[in-house]
Amino acid sequence: MTGYLFLTILVLSLIAFYTGRSTASRFVAAHGSEVHSRPIYHGAFAAVWVGLPALILVILWLLFQDAIIDRLLVASFPPSLTEGASASQLSLYLSEVKNVAAGRIFAEPSPEIEAAAERYQRWQVIAHWAMTVVALAAAALALFLTRSRLAPRFRARQNFEGALDVVMIASAVAAILVTIGIIVSLTYEAIQFFRLVPPHEFFFGLNWEPQIAIRDDQVAGTGAFGAVPVFTGTLLIASIALIVAIPIGLFSAVYLVEFANDRVRKVVKPILEILAGVPTVVYGFFAVLTVAPAIREAGGLMGLSISPNSAIAAGGVMGIMLIPFISSLSDDALRAVPQSMRDGSFAMGATKAETIKRVLLPAALPGIVGGVLLAASRAIGETMIVVMAAGLTATLTANPLDGVTTVTVQIVTLLIGDTSFDNPKTLSAFALGLVLFVATLCLNVLALRIVRRYREKYE
Repeated sequence: MTGYLFLTILVLSLIAFYTGRSTASRFVAAHGSEVHSRPIYHGAFAAVWVGLPALILVILWLLFQDAIIDRLLVASFPPSLTEGASASQLSLYLSEVKNVAAGRIFAEPSPEIEAAAERYQRWQVIAHWAMTVVALAAAALALFLTRSRLAPRFRARQNFEGALDVVMIASAVAAILVTIGIIVSLTYEAIQFFRLVPPHEFFFGLNWEPQIAIRDDQVAGTGAFGAVPVFTGTLLIASIALIVAIPIGLFSAVYLVEFANDRVRKVVKPILEILAGVPTVVYGFFAVLTVAPAIREAGGLMGLSISPNSAIAAGGVMGIMLIPFISSLSDDALRAVPQSMRDGSFAMGATKAETIKRVLLPAALPGIVGGVLLAASRAIGETMIVVMAAGLTATLTANPLDGVTTVTVQIVTLLIGDTSFDNPKTLSAFALGLVLFVATLCLNVLALRIVRRYREKYE
């Protein structure tokens, strides 16, 4: 139902746009050049001020609605449920009420829970209709007020651009806040993990076995959280992927820019970029069903013992996925190099190969580094291919024929199940995520330094 409300707000914004534009058109017909702004700006001003406040109101309403209803629901519980109940018990009651209200009944609920579920359903309906009425009323009021402000000398363009400035600033602030929220959440949970596991064991330990007993009567390992094998597995697979992707991507970009004619370029470049649109799960199936068996059979013919889930299979397929990231950005960087630099090199007697090596590649290095950085970040953070094609066992090895695991595989594995969030096994996923974030940040800083250095040299 919320989707219909968003659609209604969009329709009201379109109505406001055409109303404002038609009103301004009448101003132009009546006053001519005395009208300050063009009719399209009057319409855009009306559309923004009709749709934007209503949209913000709906989003804020949806953000706080569930929390308010939960508080009201807890306050309405009978004393038999709330007396002596802890916060976790109240949370379980709320979950049971919501399951009953949604029809997910696994056992016969108590009369108190059934009554609370009926109240929950009723309050949800009331909240939805109240949100709809308030949002539509706000949109209608905004339409009336903006229509009354339109006049021949009204500065619609400045007001519309001011509204866009506010939207862009709010978007930038939201992006910054989301980033800060990610960092804070990762850091907080990682600190909780390091209170249970010493940092030196995590960063320098050579044994990764996070399976520990959840209950006293459960048989499990004691738990070992040495993450060095996980880090080395991630670097091994990412290195294999980059070894495959960088030469193929860079050479294909050089060929398309310097050697291919327009007909070949129009065919080859879209085919390369199609690789970026293939879902990663398809690459994972390709690695498991085709590449890994082929590598294992080839190794058997040469007398080599290759793991069913080898690093070379996962890294090679990942490298194929990364080719368009490098080739596309390198292509754009090479095409941006001025023709005068090529002509000057040829005038000095350099060959085409020497021009490419000593002029084009150094001049386009910032763009090439950006493509390599993007590919490296994608390789380190890739999940689906390594989950399907890499192993689950953390092995400290540099042999690409062995099975290894990666940070992303372990994060997925650790967060699957019903383990509580105060368990070291679950909290270790956040520590791994924080390390992954810091590694990507360091890659960005390194790339920026390289870009600045060569920009000063060639610009």
